[in-house]
Amino acid sequence: MTYENSTTQALEQLDTFEQLRFALNYAITTIVTNGEISDPPLATEPRGEALATLETELHKLMCAPEIASVLDTLTEAAEQGLLDERRQAQLRIVKRDRAEFLDLPADEAADFARLTNEATQVWMRAKRNNDWASFEPFLERIVESMKRLAAYKNASADPYDVWLNEYEYGSTRPMYDQLFSDIKDCVVPLVADIQKKGWQPSRACLEGHYAHDAQMAFAHDLLVLEGLNMDALVVAESEHPFSEGLVSQCGYVTTHVNENDVVSSLYSVLHEGGHASYSQGVNPELDYCSLGGGSSMGIHESQSRFFENYVGRNEAFVPHLLALLEKHFPGHFAQVDPHDFFLAVNRAEPSLIRTEADELTYPLHVLIRYEIEQLVFSGEAQVSDIPRLWSERYKSYLGVDVPDVSSGPLQDMHWSDGMFGYFPTYVLGSAYGTQFLDAMKSDGVDFDGLVARGDLAPIRAWLGEKIWQHGRSKDPAQLVLDATGSAFDSSHYTRYLEQKFSSIYNL
Repeated sequence: MTYENSTTQALEQLDTFEQLRFALNYAITTIVTNGEISDPPLATEPRGEALATLETELHKLMCAPEIASVLDTLTEAAEQGLLDERRQAQLRIVKRDRAEFLDLPADEAADFARLTNEATQVWMRAKRNNDWASFEPFLERIVESMKRLAAYKNASADPYDVWLNEYEYGSTRPMYDQLFSDIKDCVVPLVADIQKKGWQPSRACLEGHYAHDAQMAFAHDLLVLEGLNMDALVVAESEHPFSEGLVSQCGYVTTHVNENDVVSSLYSVLHEGGHASYSQGVNPELDYCSLGGGSSMGIHESQSRFFENYVGRNEAFVPHLLALLEKHFPGHFAQVDPHDFFLAVNRAEPSLIRTEADELTYPLHVLIRYEIEQLVFSGEAQVSDIPRLWSERYKSYLGVDVPDVSSGPLQDMHWSDGMFGYFPTYVLGSAYGTQFLDAMKSDGVDFDGLVARGDLAPIRAWLGEKIWQHGRSKDPAQLVLDATGSAFDSSHYTRYLEQKFSSIYNL
């Protein structure tokens, strides 16, 4: 057999492997997603068993010795220059992903799937009942499991660093520490200056009762306005808003409805729609291989925060939001002045809930979680200390009292899913997004004019070309460099916050 023929055969075997891996991941993701939006309460245990079985099969597939020989053959082919750019990227990602499984015991991976499945259901009840005590034992088990899993992945690394890198490949704690330091230097003085100013925009124009069904219909039309392909999207309701992109042709966006606050759902939908836009924008040719999906969670969050804030909280976009709101809630918004609405949805003041926080104070909510996660993983604090640490930091950083655990450490679902190390990507994504915005404008895209006309297609086209289409074929640092012409630089973000809120508050 010639070398070229063995390479061809290896590529065919790789594609067979990728197809099976795709099917397992598709099944796992679908089961998890439906568990959060539609399964009955008694489905928790059987769903957990199904997930454990699928995780075991995925583990077997990723660790199979047959795929090792295929990857060895293709590595030689790459060194000989016989693989095109896409195949080289695919090889790189498969080898990286496989390394995550090799030293990970299959039974531990299966047990962790069972644990997080049950913990998510416990979290839902605990949040509704303001009951930290029922959730605490599950969180303790999750933290201990994640420490063990991290040791299997990289025994020489700090466990928390392992998970930071899991969500943002190439990230380090010093990188995040510097990012948060830069942001604190910008945000803390701005918040202080705003408080000294003694004036806040009125939110009276947002008050009212907004019926559940009308909010869900509004969510659908808002996603249409954002530019989503609704034939490839399920819109549903969940305790905590989330999105999930299975492939470019199938995804989920959920929201949480509060009948006394339509703005909460509005910006959650725009945020999750940004995630879904990324998922739908990946080159469909990558759907069934390891290059499908997003480059990283930081890049994913750059897209969600882009549409939530840089489009959705842009004054030029307000008339389009008001028109859609008036359509679904007749009489509520007909007389609302667009500038008053803009000021109301950009009011910057310390608050309790991260997902409803304003743009300026939002990074401080994430910083609190980042610091608590480090303390828990280092052993400097126990899971039982989290409510106290949470209250202390919210008082210190934001000046607010935390009245209960439901609006404190139970407000987010991420820890019940075992997503320690994820939260910092929200702020990193916001910073990426402003750098993308500046690059887009430098490339001649009339961003503000397009937003004013409600024509997001050229904006989406730029993002599609520079970011979405590549899926996982480019790592975050390379993607930022190629899209903007320079390495990541947090000054784009701090400058954006300084200019926007100095203008709003006439500082």
